[in-house]
Amino acid sequence: MLTTTLFNTPMVTPLLRSLSNLILKLLGWRIEGEIPEGLDKCVIIAAPHTTNWDLPFSLMVAFSLDMQIHWMGKASLFRFPCSTLMHWLGGIPVDRSQRGQLVDTMVETFGRSEKLRILLSPEGTRGEVTQWKSGFYHIANGAGVPIVMAFIDYRNKRAGVLDIHIPQGDYDRELIAIQERYNTINSA
Repeated sequence: MLTTTLFNTPMVTPLLRSLSNLILKLLGWRIEGEIPEGLDKCVIIAAPHTTNWDLPFSLMVAFSLDMQIHWMGKASLFRFPCSTLMHWLGGIPVDRSQRGQLVDTMVETFGRSEKLRILLSPEGTRGEVTQWKSGFYHIANGAGVPIVMAFIDYRNKRAGVLDIHIPQGDYDRELIAIQERYNTINSA
C-alpha cells in the first residue's frame, strides 16, 4: 500500500480539496454529516453502489469532509498501465478469488497501522444485490474499529455520513439495523 496518496500529497491535496468543494457546489450537491475528530481507524461503507461515478464522487466527498481514505477495488483495476495511479488514488486491490483471506489480511493491516480508513461497498459490486457481503462487518469487528455509514444519493444530490456503528459481534442483528439506516437513500 502506498503511503503517499492524493489525500496527503503536498500542494496537490489542498488544490484537490478546493476543486472538489467547487465542483460539488456547482453541481448542486449537499454534503451531510462528518467523521468525528480523532477517528483514525474505521471501515467506511458506501451504499448503494450503483455506478462507475461512485469512485470520483466518493473521492470528492472525502475531500469535502477532510478525510484521508483508502478504498478497496477489484484487482483488475490495478493492472498496467493504471496500477500506480490507482494506488495513488488510495486504492487497495482485492482478489475476489481468494475468499476468506481478505478479512484476515485487512484485520492484520489495521493492527499494523496507526491510521487507516478503508472505504468499501457492502454490496461487493455495482449491480443490484439482494444481500450484502459480510466482509466489511467482519473486518471492522475483527480489527475493533467502528463502521462509518456513508452514502451518495444521486437523485437528491446529497452525500456524506449517516451514522457510526460499533460492531458488537452479532452480525445478523446488526446488519438489519445498519441496512435500515440506508432506507432513505436513493440509488442512481
